[in-house]
Amino acid sequence: MTDERTPATIEPAAAAIVPAVVARFGENAAERFFTFFTDNIRNPNTRAAYYRNAQRFFAYCGDRGLELRDIKSYHVSAYVEELAQTMAAPSVKQHLAAIRMLYDWLIVGQVVEINPAQAVRGPRHVVKKGKTPVLTEDEARDLLKSIDGTDPVSLRDRALIAVCLYSFARIEAALGMDVADYYPQGKRWWFRLKEKGGKHHDMPAHHKAEEFVDAYIQAAGLKDQKKTPLFRTAIGKTRTLGDRRMSRHAALKMVQRRARKAGIATAICCHSFRATGITNYLEHDGTLEKAQQMAAHESPKTTKLYDRTADQITLDEVERISI
Repeated sequence: MTDERTPATIEPAAAAIVPAVVARFGENAAERFFTFFTDNIRNPNTRAAYYRNAQRFFAYCGDRGLELRDIKSYHVSAYVEELAQTMAAPSVKQHLAAIRMLYDWLIVGQVVEINPAQAVRGPRHVVKKGKTPVLTEDEARDLLKSIDGTDPVSLRDRALIAVCLYSFARIEAALGMDVADYYPQGKRWWFRLKEKGGKHHDMPAHHKAEEFVDAYIQAAGLKDQKKTPLFRTAIGKTRTLGDRRMSRHAALKMVQRRARKAGIATAICCHSFRATGITNYLEHDGTLEKAQQMAAHESPKTTKLYDRTADQITLDEVERISI
């Protein structure tokens, strides 16, 4: 399913994309199910996740001989309990959220009258600290130094890591940048990041990030290609770049490969640079309020999840145990 699909194309493809439990309820139900994903959810990652969740739920119902009109709250509760046996609480809560939102959409479309998931409670999940692996200051420096910068691909890798590290950017926001989104204002250069919900977040470029991005743009010949992707895919093993935007999957593979080469044992991911940057900023007397603003978080509680300044337990403290 792609963004270009419209409700007009649902009839010939309905059997392939709409769960049988929904399709058997009629054309209106099938179309309403389809438009929930095409018209109601704009984020492609959320769309894909919710589509998988909906397919799994209705397959569960179908396996138990339930039709759309038969599904009650206790069926949803039983499904949630089953998921909780093998899934973490956040994943179960995401499944439940998808079912609730989909049923609300079906109600508005006059397909069903009640939402059986509305009263169902998900598993309790309280998060006080994020799980994203964080690099130490030395590890982050070693990683950047290990990238030789002798060709456009290595310069791209170093620049991408620097943007995420020094501007607290999500990998999706960094990869979504065009060349024009790195721009001068006054005496400094800035990054324009496309954040969640279609928001634009402008961040001044740290002098090291500016140095790395400048070197990359010059080597890749991107200076006059303002409306094209800033971070691009590599062409095989030629060490040259193509025209297409780099994907999240390719970025993750690159980060893992660069970490191994730098001898970093920590199992990092693309999001690690955002968490590392925030933690390092707070370690050097930065304020939570400013970190929240720089990271474009709606709530300081979210920013606090990235604060790992209390993670370091010194050997002296451990040796106080006198058993």
